[in-house]
Amino acid sequence: MKNRDDKKKDFEELRKALEKANNVFVTGFAKLTVDQDFNLRKTIRGAGGSYKVVKNNIAEIASEGTPSEQVLKGLKGMTSLAFTEDPVALAKVLTTYAKTNPAFTFKAGLVEGRAIDIRAINDLANMPSKDEIFAKLLYVINAPAQQLVTVMNAVGRNLAVVVDQGVKENKFQS
Repeated sequence: MKNRDDKKKDFEELRKALEKANNVFVTGFAKLTVDQDFNLRKTIRGAGGSYKVVKNNIAEIASEGTPSEQVLKGLKGMTSLAFTEDPVALAKVLTTYAKTNPAFTFKAGLVEGRAIDIRAINDLANMPSKDEIFAKLLYVINAPAQQLVTVMNAVGRNLAVVVDQGVKENKFQS
């Protein structure tokens, strides 16, 4: 059992994490086995996030005055928090994990400082990743330049074809 100083230290760490976190997923995990919990933590770390099991009343007190206060009020049951910088990637891995492990559930979320519900978390998980969006944006930016180069090359290519045809048909003899 933890002594008072360790509990205070854990509270302060949670308070600091909640103060700087813009993206938090509040989840429930009734009856997860040790192996399932290990895989969950590994999956969250792989998506660039961190995971913390919390007591409901401590989470509520620690969140006072932070953006996450609205999603951490009145929690019931076993609760854990998943923090991340990339909410889409974490939402994807957590929803995938929740599909294979029905004991893992979503309670609420905080994305970019705004509270979201379970449906919004699923919508977030269906969005393309940041890398996919950047790739599409670069394609859109690059496409007009590629078309311009293609048109400019077409003039020279067409001229070369005409000259080649003229040479083959002996049209340029003096």
